[in-house]
Amino acid sequence: MPTAPNRRAVAVVLLIPLVVTLALWAFAWPAARIAPRDLPVGVAGAAPAAQQLEQGLQQRDGAFEVHRFDDEAAARTAIEDRVVYGAVVATPQGPHLLTASAASPVVSQLLREAVTASVPEGTQVQVTDVVAAPPGDPRGSALGASVLPLALAGMATGAVVTLMGLRGTRAALTLVASAGLVGLAATAVAHSWLGVITGAWWTEAGVLALTVLAIGSAVAGLAALLGTRGIGIGALLMVLLGNSFSGVTSAPQLLPEPVGMIGQWLPPGAGGSLLRSVAFFDGSAAGGAVLTLSLWSLFGLAAVLLARRTPTPIPAPAEPAEPAREPALTG
Repeated sequence: MPTAPNRRAVAVVLLIPLVVTLALWAFAWPAARIAPRDLPVGVAGAAPAAQQLEQGLQQRDGAFEVHRFDDEAAARTAIEDRVVYGAVVATPQGPHLLTASAASPVVSQLLREAVTASVPEGTQVQVTDVVAAPPGDPRGSALGASVLPLALAGMATGAVVTLMGLRGTRAALTLVASAGLVGLAATAVAHSWLGVITGAWWTEAGVLALTVLAIGSAVAGLAALLGTRGIGIGALLMVLLGNSFSGVTSAPQLLPEPVGMIGQWLPPGAGGSLLRSVAFFDGSAAGGAVLTLSLWSLFGLAAVLLARRTPTPIPAPAEPAEPAREPALTG
């Protein structure tokens, strides 16, 4: 049996378990280690009662990052501005918990359990959902499931542009046009049909298009710089790590460190955070995600536009054939 086929067979046998192990690590490990890590929450109300609530939250070392507010109105404003995920207000009737299920249903449930455990047994905790998740997606599962299709759409766009041999301005325009159409189609499904996002229609379409453009141009840019192996690196970054580290189904602060931070540096995580901001919070705390997506888009488009083309060799002109000579006649 030839040597080359044997090596290829061994490579496949070893590569598939490695890929499966990497995928399980990327998806299962963060999900199995979900817990609050410096989760920003607020405490408001009169000093003695508010201080007691703050001490109850700080009993878990490193779990919560507590912000103090003067009153309930200030705490509500902080939640709507995405400064904190929720807040506990000390009132004469007992603790009043303010949550935002639109920011993360998982965090809202976690805060209920944490506040209930930190107050004396039998104390009734009043709960108000300041920014509620839409009726079409009360658990946030549809929004979380949207990250993978966006990553695949961007990945496919960048790969197709590369494999079709598009270069320069034509490749850049193809990436932009494809991302724009995907943004319109995705918004029509998620907003108009399913009702899982409820912000300004065109703003949401722009966010989805920018997310796909950041992913697609990054893949095409890597391929322009590294060749077809850049497609594999793009798949690793955008689909495997970007999707599993995005924190869209829970929250970046619930993932193991530094997974949550890395996820927000990649387009899927930044796109998911930006979509929440424009869909439910009128664009609050959107600056960092916009910057991340813009940088990835600019990097990819610049690489596509500026990467050197391999010059096509010009065939040398063929020399004219000598006319065939008639054999000399012999007498």
